[in-house]
Amino acid sequence: MSKILIRGAKVLGGEPQDVLIDGETVVEVGTGIEAGDATVIEAAGQILLPGLVDLHTHLREPGREDSETVLTGTKAAAVGGFTAVHAMANTFPVADTAGVVEQVWRLGKESGYCDVQPVGAVTVGLEGKQLAELGAMHDSAAGVKVFSDDGKCVDDAVIMRRALEYVKAFDGVVAQHAQEPRLTEGAQMNEGVVSAELGLGGWPAVAEESIIARDVLLAAHVGSRVHICHLSTAGSVEIVRWAKSKGWNVTAEVTPHHLLLTDELVRTYDPVYKVNPPLRTEADVMALREALADGTIDCVATDHAPHPHEDKDCEWAAAAMGMVGLETALSVVQQTMVDTGLLDWAGVADRMSTRPAAIGRLEGHGRPVSAGEPANLTLVDPAYRGAVDPAGFASRSRNTPYEGRELPGRVTHTFLRGRATVVDGKLA
Repeated sequence: MSKILIRGAKVLGGEPQDVLIDGETVVEVGTGIEAGDATVIEAAGQILLPGLVDLHTHLREPGREDSETVLTGTKAAAVGGFTAVHAMANTFPVADTAGVVEQVWRLGKESGYCDVQPVGAVTVGLEGKQLAELGAMHDSAAGVKVFSDDGKCVDDAVIMRRALEYVKAFDGVVAQHAQEPRLTEGAQMNEGVVSAELGLGGWPAVAEESIIARDVLLAAHVGSRVHICHLSTAGSVEIVRWAKSKGWNVTAEVTPHHLLLTDELVRTYDPVYKVNPPLRTEADVMALREALADGTIDCVATDHAPHPHEDKDCEWAAAAMGMVGLETALSVVQQTMVDTGLLDWAGVADRMSTRPAAIGRLEGHGRPVSAGEPANLTLVDPAYRGAVDPAGFASRSRNTPYEGRELPGRVTHTFLRGRATVVDGKLA
C-alpha cells in the first residue's frame, strides 16, 4: 500500500493537523508533516473521525438478497463512513448456528468495503423457545460476541436469564429488542394522540419499557451484560439511567430516525415512516437527544433495514417495518446533535465509533486517531448541504424517510486499514 497524507483535517473537530498513513497504520499525527512519496488529500475544513461502527445492521443475506446483500450493504456502510457493522441474525436461514455466522463473516471478508461482525441469534429460529448454539457461534471463525433475536423480543424471562448466564462465560452481550408482544398485537404506530385520531392500532411505550425494566434487573441478578436495541421512549431513558446509577452492566443505543422524526409523520400514511419501534412523540425525541448527549444512551446504531420496493409501496397496514439508514446516519446526527450544540465532534466519535466498538468487543475499531493505531478513518465535510437522493444510494433498497430532505454533512473519504473505500464521496 502507498502512503497517504491527510493534510489540515480537524482531528475529532480540534485544531487542524496532518495525519500520515503508511500501509494499514497511522504512523504520524502533527503539523507540517512532509509528504514525500505519499498521496496527499487536502482536507482543510473537514473533520477526521475514527471509522464509524454500527452495532445494528440488517444485511439480509442469506435469504433476502432482493433487499440487500453483504456486498451492497457494506458498500452503503462505507459511503456512510462506517468501517465495521454488526450484521443482525434475522436472515433466512436464521444465523443461529456456527455455519451461518461463518458464512456471513466470510462474505464480509470477500466484500472488502467494511468489516462484518455477525450477530448470533439468542434462540433457535428466533422463536424464543430454545437457546441457540451460543457457545459454538462464539467459538467459530466469526467469533460472535453479540447475540440478539432482533425483530423479535426474547419475551420469556427464563430464556432471557439463561442467555445472560451463558454469554457471561465469554464476556458476550445479549442485545434485546424490547417489545412485549402481547401489548403490541396488531400495532401499526406509536400509541398516543395521533394513533387515536387516525384509528391505527397503537404500540404503547410501556411495551418497550416493561421489557427493559425486567432485563436490567435480570442482568444485575446474573451479573451479565445486556444491551438495549433502538431505545425509543423517554420512559426507557429513565429506566436505563436508573440501572446505570446502580452500576449495572447495561448499555443502550438510539437510531438516527428516533433522534429526528416523530409520529406526526404517520398522518401522511406513507409507509416509509413505518418502523419498529415506531416513531414516537416530540417529547420522546428530545429526551433521546439529551440522553445521548449525557451518555445515558451509549451509542447511535442505524437499524439499517432495507426492503424491496413492493414491500413499502403499498397500503400502510400491509407494509413492512423498517428504514435504510447507513448512508444518512452521520448527517442526521450532525443535524440533531452537533448543529444543536448537544455534542461536539469528539462526542460523535465516542458515540458512533468508540462505544459501539467497545460494546461489541470489536478489536481494531473505535481506536484513537494517533500514531500506531489502525488506519480505520472517516473524513467528513460538515459544511456540505444537500437533498437526499435515494437513486444514488449504494444500498440495494431505497426505503429512506429522508428523500428530498436537506441534510448537512457528507463523508468524503473512508479508510479501512489504510485502504480507501470511499474517495471524494464515491466508492473507490
